[in-house]
Amino acid sequence: MSLKIKAAATVAALFLSQAAAAASTLPNVAGIPIDFILFALTLLGVALFHNHTLAVGLTGLFSITLYKLSFTGFKDGVGVTGLLHHLGHEWVTLANLFCLLMGFALLSRHFEKTRIPAVLPRILPHDWKGGFFLLMIIFVLSSFLDNIAAAMIGGAMAHTLFRAKVHIGYLAAIVAASNAGGAGSVVGDTTTTMIWISGVSPLAVIEAYAGSFLALFIFGIPAAIQQQKYSPILKHEHQKIHLDWTRIGIVVLILGAAIAANVIVNVNFASMADSFPFIGVAVWLALLVSIPLRRPDWEILPETSMGTVFLLSLVLCASMMPVETLPAASPSSAFGLGAVSAVFDNIPLTALAIKQGGYDWGFLAYAVGFGGSMVWFGSSAGVALSNMYPEAKSVVNWVRHGWAVMLAYVVGFIAMSLIVGWHPDAASVAAKVVH
Repeated sequence: MSLKIKAAATVAALFLSQAAAAASTLPNVAGIPIDFILFALTLLGVALFHNHTLAVGLTGLFSITLYKLSFTGFKDGVGVTGLLHHLGHEWVTLANLFCLLMGFALLSRHFEKTRIPAVLPRILPHDWKGGFFLLMIIFVLSSFLDNIAAAMIGGAMAHTLFRAKVHIGYLAAIVAASNAGGAGSVVGDTTTTMIWISGVSPLAVIEAYAGSFLALFIFGIPAAIQQQKYSPILKHEHQKIHLDWTRIGIVVLILGAAIAANVIVNVNFASMADSFPFIGVAVWLALLVSIPLRRPDWEILPETSMGTVFLLSLVLCASMMPVETLPAASPSSAFGLGAVSAVFDNIPLTALAIKQGGYDWGFLAYAVGFGGSMVWFGSSAGVALSNMYPEAKSVVNWVRHGWAVMLAYVVGFIAMSLIVGWHPDAASVAAKVVH
């Protein structure tokens, strides 16, 4: 396992060193811009002090912001003016993430109280295969739902099926299944949606399933066996289960609002997608409309908000990094993007890749979509699930028990190379540049 960790770390280090080359004129230590050093220290703090992630994240954000205010400025200017311009560009992403993470936390409670998870023992095998089939369900859900929602619903189902005792290796698999399922769908992940609205056909992204479906088996089977040994799947459902059809309707309403907002805006109003957090607002409108029918569990929001603010602090830190260019598009650089996305927000990386062009979008979607599963804070789905299961907030335990996710990422990428082959979509890149 240590060899896998070292290999991933080496790839990430080489990739970031190339990406930072354009920023070499900035203040640096041993050729590394100080911005990156501060960000690396923040990530190290998160890994070492996982019980104080919010404090570490906010400290890192404050330090990086103060440094850039004092010395280097921002992409759009210096001083407070530059900071305000930067926040003006990032506020839609931050607002969408905040609304989705908070809203889907309430959604997961609604879903658990529908009693649907209690029915699952009727249809799932009563051994490790039941845990694996649950991961397959999450994978499929994420193909047409947001990966955050799929992870939260999966976490709610696991909470019931395993009597609230969920192994951290299985938690990593839930996140990996939600990210893998969304990697080949333009409505399954923020990054694939970004690729879609840039002018790329959804068919160009769907090839990511060649890697992610194989990856599901590689990480899913070991995780299911881990979970079965730790806390066996519930064998018998309660004798009388009364489904709460009102809550089921609320869940459908919220998910339908998210999907509709995503598709309608990106198909008909793509130029407005970056100007307002349509999806997040749609989720909350559906939540508010449903209040007279069933009261949401507002009590979970204070704790959920801590994890949400932590993720937003890392996203904002990443957006301030002086990464203006990426290495030339190639299979190895796409693989590197996935490795880096485990610790570096994949949204700005994807935006840079789209701007640069020359990528095979299926490979990019797989890499940036699934790569973040290797660390718990590497994806919004991981942060969302860790709000439900605080024990997941340990990088060491996540990597130690979720080692199969790293293996699955590598094998899935190799499988894509052999089955699909690298075919950069030069036509869509040219169209994007002209636009």
